[in-house]
Amino acid sequence: MLDLKNPANQQIAMEAFFFGYQAFTAKVDEMLAKRGLSRVHQRIVFFIARYPDLSVKELLTVLGVSKQALNVPLRQLIAMELVHSSAPDTDKRKRLLGLSEEGSRFEQALRREQVKLLQRVFSDAGQEAVDGWLTVNQALGLTLQSGARPDSDTETTNKKD
Repeated sequence: MLDLKNPANQQIAMEAFFFGYQAFTAKVDEMLAKRGLSRVHQRIVFFIARYPDLSVKELLTVLGVSKQALNVPLRQLIAMELVHSSAPDTDKRKRLLGLSEEGSRFEQALRREQVKLLQRVFSDAGQEAVDGWLTVNQALGLTLQSGARPDSDTETTNKKD
């Protein structure tokens, strides 16, 4: 295990995380910028795709942001007809979010770029490293105070045994 009491190891770990995240987001940032969008827009469409009929309240919880922080980017996505909002028959006050066909294609294109990168580095790193990476990232996610995830299985699929 990496000794994080050692400042040099702290810097190595943080630098690896920083540059890894930078590589993970670089191509998608370009794609978003072409539409005048940012990473917050990607997070919104990702989670709407991940959890169909997600309510605005649930999206706020998942993202861990305030209504004010979500308002502008969500309205932009709705105005661009990438996201639609509807009220269920059971509660007209509640707003459920979904992706339009174009929104779905856009989200898939963004995700496809990131998956291509992950496939390449996962293949190079090997299954044991991938399992470790997933464990570390899931543990990091659990440190969130918001209890962010809607009910979902956190198990990985297609995991090689």
